[in-house]
This record gives sequence, C-alpha cells and structure tokens, in this order.
Amino acid sequence: MPPQDELLMMFPGNYTWSAAVRGAIGASIGGGGEIGEIYRVVAALKAKPGDNAAWFEEWNKMGGKVALLAEQAEVKGHLQTAAAAYMRAAHYIQIGERLRQPRTAETQKAYARSVELFKKGAPNVSFLSIEPVEVPFEGGKNLPAYFVKTRGTSLKKWPTLVFFDGLDVTKEICYFRSPEIVKRGVACLIVDGPGNGESIRFRGMPARHDCEAAASAAVNYLETRRDVDKNRFAVMGVSLGGYFAPRAAAFEKRFKACVAWGAQWDYHAVWKSRVEAAFKTALSVPAEHITWFLGVNTMEEALKKLEPFTLEGVAGKVECPFLLTHGEADAQISMDIARKEFAEIGSKDKTFKIFTREEGGAEHCQGDNLTIGIAYIADWLSDKLKTK
Repeated sequence: MPPQDELLMMFPGNYTWSAAVRGAIGASIGGGGEIGEIYRVVAALKAKPGDNAAWFEEWNKMGGKVALLAEQAEVKGHLQTAAAAYMRAAHYIQIGERLRQPRTAETQKAYARSVELFKKGAPNVSFLSIEPVEVPFEGGKNLPAYFVKTRGTSLKKWPTLVFFDGLDVTKEICYFRSPEIVKRGVACLIVDGPGNGESIRFRGMPARHDCEAAASAAVNYLETRRDVDKNRFAVMGVSLGGYFAPRAAAFEKRFKACVAWGAQWDYHAVWKSRVEAAFKTALSVPAEHITWFLGVNTMEEALKKLEPFTLEGVAGKVECPFLLTHGEADAQISMDIARKEFAEIGSKDKTFKIFTREEGGAEHCQGDNLTIGIAYIADWLSDKLKTK
C-alpha cells in the first residue's frame, strides 16, 4: 500500500475504516453523529481490526441503541429529541452497512431499517423540511430522493441544487452534508442515482456512465414543483460525483452551476490501477463493491463497463460556472487528476479550490474537515445562484 497521510487515521494501516469514521464524525455538522457514540464504536472495533462483519455488527448495535432513545423520547412527546436520535441511528446503521460485501438479506434488512428510521425523524427536524419524493425515470421506474428546504421561510421560489451521491454513499448520508447549503437559501434535491442507495438495493438499477439521464429526470421533476425557481438549478456530485456532475452539466443545459466535490477524470483507469495494485491502495469500501455497483459478476466485467466513465471529450462541453474542490492529501484520487479535470472544463467561469494540510480539508472530499469544505461550496453556490 502506498504511503498515506496520517490525518485522522483512526485505524492506522486501514484506510477504509479510517475514512468511514471520518465520515461519521463529519456528519455531525448536519446531525448525523455524536462524538461519544462514535467513540464507543471505534473503541469496540479496535480489538477487531479489519473484520467487516464486526464493523457491521458494532455500528448496527449503536444504531439500535440510539433508535431506542428516539422511541423513548417520542413516547414522552419530545419530538425534536426523538428526531435527532432517529437521524443519528439511521446514519450509524448505514455507516455499518456500506462496508459489508457481499450484500445479504441481513444487510438489505439493515438498510431498509435505516431508511425507515430516517423517515421517522425527518418530519420533526426543527428548521428543515425534508420531503421524500419520487423522481420519474426510465422504464416506469422512479429514483428515490429527498427535497430539502428551510421551514417557515418567506421564500416562494427556491434555487435548487440537484445533489448526487458517488460510488458508495446514499441520499441519507448526503443529507447530513446539505443543511449548510440550505441555510444559504438553496434547496437540495438529494437523489439516489443508479448504483446508489435504494436505487441499487431495492429497485434493480445499477450504475451507468450516462448520468445525464438521471440529472435530466431530476430537472424535469423539479419543473413540476411550484416552490422552485426554474431559472436557477445547479448540480453537484461527491467523490465519483466529480464525474457525474460535470457530465450532467455538459449535456443538461438547464443547470446554471456545477460543483465537482472531489475530482475524477477516467474512472476506468482508476480501477485498472487498483486491480494492478491488488487493491493495496486507498479504498473507501471493499473492492467487491464496484461489481455490485455496476451490476456485474467479475472484476473483468467491471473494468469493461467502466470504459465509458471518462470526461474525455465531455469536460469541454461544460459551459456553466464550475467549482472543483480537492484535498491536497487525497489518497484516493491524485492531484494530477484534479488538475487534468479542471484544465479541460470548458466554462469560462471556473474555480479550483485546493484544501491544504495546513488549513484542513486536505483528505478525500474534505473528510478531515467537512465544515470548511461544505462552507466553501455553500458560499460559492450562494454567489453563483445569487441568493444573497
């Protein structure tokens, strides 16, 4: 395994677990974690390094414990306390489930429970309206999503960000990164695109390279709503979303701004190098996840299906204002890839924000300091969509 930055390596030598814990901690900004609860899970797992079955069990155990707190608060009529606990419980269960391969009836049940808990908590989150919605897609199928905006505002028409997950997160996990954006007057439509969340687990929709199909479906759905500003749509993707979002903006011209939260260029090349390194490299999830994500059986089939996952010939078609954020110490995607993506983007209004070790946010998608990463993105979106 190549040298890795020691920023927040909770499990030295185990990048996957460390990155997942960083994500759990970072989600506290949106109500997705409590440091004492996370510490207890980490402490339990210190004695079981690399055991993904134990990982699944310990996070689920904490999710169940916090869900019980929610139920007890709900019985007493303390609905905001219950909501906060339900949301944390949902997040913990998903943190445990996302590293488990192969998927089983047990993991499916856990994920379904996490979504149920999230939806129990959502109606009573104090300042946000979190509306589960269905985005009509191809073949009579729908993409599950949440439409998030601020409660009790006088704003009638919301500028709206379509927010896609990456390789291995979900709309629920992405939600915990959205409140700072919504606070700045930008609603979020957070979508489980093909390959992610409920779309792959329960609806038989593996990932595909032409992500503009899902992006256009999202915009079509938004145009049916009375509470959105149809002239101010933006798109963002996190991690592998650094491929999804620019491709969406290249082909869907109704987007007026685009954020790549983490760089991508040629995803086939990324995975080819991982295969050649026998996966002894920085991976956010077990290597087998990529075959499941793509709906294939072997790594050879996965590599073949990944061939069109490139911004070559696409990046130059991005015309709207564009932001790329990338961490100086990103162990998953190199700075050379980030520079390549930014150089090839066609927009005349483009920004490349590199987060350094000194300032923080230097890890993959600012996993070591989500607060400053999200704040930068939210402020940029506010400026470009003119919400101030």
